[in-house]
Amino acid sequence: MKVLIVNTFDSGGAANACLRLHEGLLRKGVDSKVLLMRKQKQHPKTFQIENPQHSKSKLTLLKQKTFSALRILKLIPTPAETKERQFLKSRQRELELFSFPYSDYDITNSPLYQEADIINLHWVAKFLDYDSFFRKNTKPVVWTLHDMNAFTGGEHYSEVYLGMDSLGNPISRAISKLENQIFTEILSFKKRVIHPYSNITVVAPSKWLVEEAQKSEVFKSKPIHCIPYGINSDIFRIRDRNYSREILNIPKDKTVILFVADSISNHRKGYTYLKKALDALQRDDVVLCAVGRKKNDLVSGTNTIELGAIVDERLMSIAYSAADVFVIPSLMDNLPNTVLESLMCGTPVIGFPIGGIPDMVKHGFNGLISSEVNSSSLFKTIELFLNTMESFERNEIRNDALSKYDLPIQAQNYLKLYQNILNS
Repeated sequence: MKVLIVNTFDSGGAANACLRLHEGLLRKGVDSKVLLMRKQKQHPKTFQIENPQHSKSKLTLLKQKTFSALRILKLIPTPAETKERQFLKSRQRELELFSFPYSDYDITNSPLYQEADIINLHWVAKFLDYDSFFRKNTKPVVWTLHDMNAFTGGEHYSEVYLGMDSLGNPISRAISKLENQIFTEILSFKKRVIHPYSNITVVAPSKWLVEEAQKSEVFKSKPIHCIPYGINSDIFRIRDRNYSREILNIPKDKTVILFVADSISNHRKGYTYLKKALDALQRDDVVLCAVGRKKNDLVSGTNTIELGAIVDERLMSIAYSAADVFVIPSLMDNLPNTVLESLMCGTPVIGFPIGGIPDMVKHGFNGLISSEVNSSSLFKTIELFLNTMESFERNEIRNDALSKYDLPIQAQNYLKLYQNILNS
């Protein structure tokens, strides 16, 4: 069996999940390869696609160079800014990523595509050209969803909140006429190109995303399976807490709350709710450790330690082990790798009752779920944890995570799905 996994990048949350599956398949002896739009890391059997310019004829390239030269000389006018670019500029910056369903790449031209028995699409924004792919594809497709983009009008998360009021409650988002128009156009396009293609199976890592896909106009007629992510339990494991804090220069006499996000400035990740909750806590014996990039001074205060972006997975497991609790205040989320990583390290998790968080966190056993999505409820939940933290058993938390999210479990579930599809 030759499996081709397709993903845009080899870094980021979705890329990590995709590459972990690839690793799990390789361990099982599967001929798995990964096709990327942009390759930056040296993972085994991962390949960057040929630049789309290379596939164009010499005449086409000559025409492009000629027009570019004439524009520079101002002998012909510069084309007006595209409607798509204008739309992206008009979107509120706090919103999550938006992407259109087309690109200059034709994945079906890749030799890796042509030799594969089954295609496993993952996070393919800005890479997959929906029209050419579904028109030309002749192979069975498994589409692993990492967010909502595959079945929305372009948004990666259909955010219902944008901003927080003075009381710490989320503010409902207003959607403009232009947004609704673009959403409708893209959704109609996706339905038109995907519906005729019958040999497609959808996989979502969380029950929430399964339900959202089942309700969608794009995938409601397609088979949808729930297969959670897998985690390398050799890397993400319980490490000595004092030693971990010594490595990261974290006080050993403080209760440590960990917050992790690719970008701590991302509104959907909910850092402002955590900050307001911690401001209300007013405890000198509690310190916040923040991991991730930031665009402004959101993270500040004497009881805050900024660890910056951590790329190395072993160092990340040390950060989880150094913490007493990991707090994920996301307002929308699928099945965050960060939660699985924390649980595999035996560190309990606090989160809102949204997305895939309740799939992973059993209230009172391996963490706590806030009753509502607001800073007041989060404050009460953190306070409850601080009063009951001795009741959380790190070894029990890890063993439970091992039974559900160890890497071989995910790989076996995918292998079984691939075999069933090919056999049928």
